[in-house]
Amino acid sequence: MTSDPDRLAKRKILMVDDHPVLRRGLAALIESEPGLALCGEAATCRAALDAIRIRHPDLVIVDLVLEGCDGLDLVKDMKTRHPQIPALVVSMHDEAMYAERTLRAGARGYVTKQELDDTLLTAIHRLLDGEMFMSRKLEARLAAKFVTGRTFDTSSALNTLSDRELQVFRLIGQGRSTRQIAETFHLSIKTIESHREHIKEKLRIESTSELAQRATQWVETGRTARARFSPSSRSAVGESPMHGSGRLPDVQTDQAA
Repeated sequence: MTSDPDRLAKRKILMVDDHPVLRRGLAALIESEPGLALCGEAATCRAALDAIRIRHPDLVIVDLVLEGCDGLDLVKDMKTRHPQIPALVVSMHDEAMYAERTLRAGARGYVTKQELDDTLLTAIHRLLDGEMFMSRKLEARLAAKFVTGRTFDTSSALNTLSDRELQVFRLIGQGRSTRQIAETFHLSIKTIESHREHIKEKLRIESTSELAQRATQWVETGRTARARFSPSSRSAVGESPMHGSGRLPDVQTDQAA
């Protein structure tokens, strides 16, 4: 029995997403592209890491919202354990909120799910060639920050949240309890409660019910309500978001908590 040389030459893609319908669609798209082959699928971070170890993919496509874990944590784990394998993040969220976070975490590209049909294959080939992929809009924004010396977009107060705080905020919006969130990240309830208080302080939220309402609104729309979340909206009542330093704090990239 002889092996198909074309099959052997194909670059292997691992897909990590907890939506079966989307996985089937992406699988068909990848398999239809000459030179690419889907080598496996996973719905959780643990299953993804096992698949990477066993199947040795050339590239991993990662959804940020996974079953019982967070795709951003998977990207960070990949950077530590498998730095030679590029991660391409796909997400329903607007790139203004997540793209820079994922790139700092170690991803080599970011594509919104609304653009998958038009850009996914281009992004895959770009990463396999050792390059990065991002939209022209994101490239322009990063270039402007390089020129001006700004380190992060502060147009929304959500950008002042650390990675973990934003993850907690998203799970609150999905209706998860404090205990459930703690179990997801393998952290104590006390730690999650501390994150909740930090979120309320940074977003100037006064009650638990308002926190749940705003988090739900963000999860359902995929975008921030700038009029509600923008720190500049508080300036009219004498509350400055600059904290005495002339700028908002940079977003933290926290690994454990």
